[in-house]
Amino acid sequence: MAIDQDYSEKVMEHFSDPQNVGSLEDADGVGKVGNPVCGDIMKLFIKVKDGNISDVRFQTFGCAAAIATSSMVTEMVKGKSIEEAMEITNQAVADALDGLPKQKMHCSALAEQALQKAIMNYRGEDDGEVEELEDEHEHGSEEDEE
Repeated sequence: MAIDQDYSEKVMEHFSDPQNVGSLEDADGVGKVGNPVCGDIMKLFIKVKDGNISDVRFQTFGCAAAIATSSMVTEMVKGKSIEEAMEITNQAVADALDGLPKQKMHCSALAEQALQKAIMNYRGEDDGEVEELEDEHEHGSEEDEE
């Protein structure tokens, strides 16, 4: 089975040549999330200047979709205001990658949550500990589906 059989060309580009990989020693905010079901772990670092995200980096341990969504979310937020960045959803990340297989949508949820936690950490609202997220395939909670 080929790794790219269910992935868009854009997913494969961001997996094969991820953007903004690494850490920021002087990060203003760090978001760490993990999924205990699949084992993916994302760490996102942001640098903020004048209310805008001036630099962003990530470190991800995970599958092709986890790496691609991490790479894409960093590209999406660079230069955005904190408020604009907080509005980025997992669906927006998946759409920017020309879609993800349904079974990999949780990777885009991890990217969204890592970004939100980095911003919360920047604002002093997060302790910086790794948050383990449930295996989500769609944005929102079960209550939203009722």
